[in-house]
Amino acid sequence: MASPRDRNNPSPRRHDLIFVSPAAWHSLLRTRDDLVGEPLAAGWVDRGWPLVARRFAPDEASGLAVGLPLPPCLGKRRLAALMQPGDIISVTPPPLLSAAIGVAPATWRNTLERVVDLAAAHGVEARVFGSLAWRLLTGLDYLTAGSDLDVLLPLARDGVPSGLIAGLAAVEAAAPMRLDGEVVRDDGAAVNWRELYSGAPELLVKTAREVALLQANRFLAREARS
Repeated sequence: MASPRDRNNPSPRRHDLIFVSPAAWHSLLRTRDDLVGEPLAAGWVDRGWPLVARRFAPDEASGLAVGLPLPPCLGKRRLAALMQPGDIISVTPPPLLSAAIGVAPATWRNTLERVVDLAAAHGVEARVFGSLAWRLLTGLDYLTAGSDLDVLLPLARDGVPSGLIAGLAAVEAAAPMRLDGEVVRDDGAAVNWRELYSGAPELLVKTAREVALLQANRFLAREARS
């Protein structure tokens, strides 16, 4: 099980799972006319299901930016909200990819196992977000015929392990689905693994606050901005 972050200083990163108090959630819903008629949203937190940390919008200056992605049968609507630190019960990383194998389509499972093994061989714990993660977390059917596998690869301070990204490309070449996802530094800055694999001189770096282009060597050297 993922360890919760400090409740008094949750410092959530994009894709972290945010568990909020039911009272705070229902208080927020009473201020949101746009969510009237969304029965799944109304009972979401009562079921013990998390929200997800997202990037702040330009006009959002404070609070904790969270999202709630509804399943395809409800139009794949993405609900956005701001919570306050006192509303938070716990913050945990996204689920381990290995935990999602049992709820994945049978045709995906070999690919998941290969990614888990590849990451472990390089000292990385592969995690999952997106449709497969929400299926695992809620039991609802988020997957469609066109769903991607969204993988999160958290890096240690010593950077990207040699062979990890090339190995991921090799796994995808034999996979029945598109293998998407991000490589994440230990400070939370993330890039799409495909950009690293392409050898592009500049990378689109994402944090909880912004998206910015950064020279690839500076991302790998842990510099914050271009």
